[in-house]
Amino acid sequence: MFMTKPFIKDRKIRFALVGCGRISANHFDALEKHADRAELIAVCDTNPTALAAAEGRTGAPGFPSLHRLLAGTSPDVVILATPSGLHAEQAIRVADAGCHVMTEKPMATRWRDGKRMVQACDQAGVHLFVVKQNRRNATLQLLKRAMEKRRFGKIYLVTLNVFWSRPQEYYDSASWRGTWEFDGGAFMNQASHYVDLLDWLIGPVESVQAYTSTLARHIQVEDTGVAAIRWRTGALGTMNVTMLTHPKNFEGSITIIGEKGTVRVGGVAVNQIDHWEFAEPDEDDARVKDASYATTSVYGHGHPSYYNNVIESLRGEALPDTDGREGLHSLEILIAIYLSARDGRRVALPLEL
Repeated sequence: MFMTKPFIKDRKIRFALVGCGRISANHFDALEKHADRAELIAVCDTNPTALAAAEGRTGAPGFPSLHRLLAGTSPDVVILATPSGLHAEQAIRVADAGCHVMTEKPMATRWRDGKRMVQACDQAGVHLFVVKQNRRNATLQLLKRAMEKRRFGKIYLVTLNVFWSRPQEYYDSASWRGTWEFDGGAFMNQASHYVDLLDWLIGPVESVQAYTSTLARHIQVEDTGVAAIRWRTGALGTMNVTMLTHPKNFEGSITIIGEKGTVRVGGVAVNQIDHWEFAEPDEDDARVKDASYATTSVYGHGHPSYYNNVIESLRGEALPDTDGREGLHSLEILIAIYLSARDGRRVALPLEL
């Protein structure tokens, strides 16, 4: 929105990735699909083994720190796929270096940090992109169009379920996992993309009331939680999240019940339209069958489409789908959920006036 750097039209856009963990492969794959307009010029990780693997996978030179990466290369965009609690300071450093920022979800683990990131990028005149690749899934794109066409009429009730499995070994695999400072719990980390749907699909949230619990995993944060939501339209909803599903990831779904329509998008990661029924027909109804897709990954297949928007934005051909301010919407809901669970009270939004 406030970018002042010139558009890049006469060459490939240079990307550098920081944090070569689980999600980095999705970024590498997406960049390869856009090799005609984008190139990966550097990778970075403090773990020598992960860094060596990323170098071997991509052929890009590796750096052991963000400081050395910024000193030794000239990226247009720096991708932050690091622990969430590091995003704020890293984003500010990248912006100060004059580079655009792309950060994985959640953009930060604290409300004030998210706002600092937006302010720093505004002041530096660079874009802040927040990765919300699930929005690009065909199933959710179809549902978003139904919302925009007001096919549901008045929304009455919304339910989101995230019933996944994260064994103790997952949290033990890295010291930052399951911590308040760097990770956040089931809501903040694993269900972050589903929290995003509360605002992106349904609209501004009026208030939340939540409970969280650490029932089985030896971590600081919650492995299970529930939240009741009220939207400004008066619609009501619930969100149910657990990382304790036996024996594996089971369901990631959203159900919307409205005056003129009922839809459920389910599967393991909102990849399957289970029910689609409206009072009035529409041309999109013919696309329902083809929108569903098989997946064994909760990440979905939206990263290449997300990168396309980023590239087009930097070339001056589109506006960002999810910038820093858009990212703040879901972060604000997440913080409200945690405040409610901690204090045992209803938390109204916005958090500040």
